[in-house]
Amino acid sequence: MDSIEGIITGFQVAFSMQGLLFVLIGVFVGTFIGMLPGLGPISAIAVMIPVTFGMEPTVALVMMAGVYYGAVFGGSTSSILLNAPGISGTVATAFDGYPMAQQGKAGKALAIAATSSFVGGTVSVILLMLLAPILSSVAVSFGPPAYFALMFMGLTLITSLSEGSTIKALISAVIGFMVVTIGIDAQTGTQRFTFGNVNLLEGLDFLVIALGLFALAEVCTLIINRKDLSMDNAHKLGSLKITKQEFKEMRGPMSRQSILGFLLGVLPGAGATIASFIAYITEKRIAKSPEAFGKGSVKGLAAPETANNAATSGAFVPLLSLGIPGSGTTAVMLGAFLVLGVQPGPLLMTDRPEIFWGIIASMYIGNVFLLILNLPLIPYIAKILKIPRPLLISLVIMFSIIGVYAISFNTFDLYMLLLFGVIGFFMRLFSFPAPPLILAFILGGMMEQAFRQSLTISNGSLMVFVQDPLALTLLIIALLSLAFPLIQQIRRSKRA
Repeated sequence: MDSIEGIITGFQVAFSMQGLLFVLIGVFVGTFIGMLPGLGPISAIAVMIPVTFGMEPTVALVMMAGVYYGAVFGGSTSSILLNAPGISGTVATAFDGYPMAQQGKAGKALAIAATSSFVGGTVSVILLMLLAPILSSVAVSFGPPAYFALMFMGLTLITSLSEGSTIKALISAVIGFMVVTIGIDAQTGTQRFTFGNVNLLEGLDFLVIALGLFALAEVCTLIINRKDLSMDNAHKLGSLKITKQEFKEMRGPMSRQSILGFLLGVLPGAGATIASFIAYITEKRIAKSPEAFGKGSVKGLAAPETANNAATSGAFVPLLSLGIPGSGTTAVMLGAFLVLGVQPGPLLMTDRPEIFWGIIASMYIGNVFLLILNLPLIPYIAKILKIPRPLLISLVIMFSIIGVYAISFNTFDLYMLLLFGVIGFFMRLFSFPAPPLILAFILGGMMEQAFRQSLTISNGSLMVFVQDPLALTLLIIALLSLAFPLIQQIRRSKRA
């Protein structure tokens, strides 16, 4: 079956009564779960697996896909309104989304996020339909040296995530590296920095650190500034209308990051998190006024929201074409495929075209449903801001505790949540940026694994990174990006 026939088959599945109904159910459930801090797409799909047992595989998987990208789409809500990113893919959304909400523009921030998500999702689905078979082979060509270089490049761009001292940004990144090494070494099985505590053997979960550094640190700030009248703007919804000038600002980031996010999503292990961070960093680097980022910038909100939704569609390329899960979420999706008796991989397109193309075609409809569902609901969602501050603080703490406890049912994680809340507060107090710590924590484990795999391949020779042209190119870009801001800071110091 050629691509044209496959696309027609896919739309026949997606536009059937069953297809439309289950896409709608999937995106609605996913959006609702995504809005709750702590319950991301992994939890949503895991919960839905027993529900779909016994269903017709095509319909069940179309609904599962809807739950996946619906949860990513809805995940921006808690980041924008509460500064409580429940999933790693929406951390970068909080950088400018939450300041915008504090300025009384919560409605506009949610509208920008919804529009950017829709554009990123739609463009990436078109690319997925056209390029899935070709890009699957490109994804496989990325070996461990290239992956290490890609992660290293992401980390060297950390300096763009913060205003002020580059040294403080790098210190935050080092702390992130230290935290990610806690637990049992996956390769040797030895314990690292557990201090004899069995609760640290599996390391620390991302959610513990993210909710501590962002949500609880914000709670501390709200309590200390409870008499600050300027904070009252945070209760205002503001206009939902995106002006012509704002849409003009959004066009560039949306068009660029739709493509970049999709391509990064194709790479196994990259996913929405790395795509959103790199999108944010890229737009800040090329912006005429980078100082506006982190203070409610339209571009700073549109870029990561476009990229993380584009990457979600891109993640289906290795899953459908090769049977390789590119992230934790797609690993759970792979489990759902197998439970339903479907084996994703090179033969899926020919043996079960209704599933392969049906999932892709359903994403078009799903993105339209998401926009129709989210835009009218913005005034109701934003009413969270009208909750009295003492009650809002209590709700943020409650959601953070429930979200963390639901992962492991271990009270030790709650103590860690409190610890990182205190660390986050003092980092704010002394102007140490939190984003580099989060990015280093997310990338550190993958970077270490890729580095070790590269050395295993080369029998311990570091020349493997030079001999791989792709890895060498990425490393050169990384070193240049690291050197440039340091040189600028040295020049500023000399002038001063």
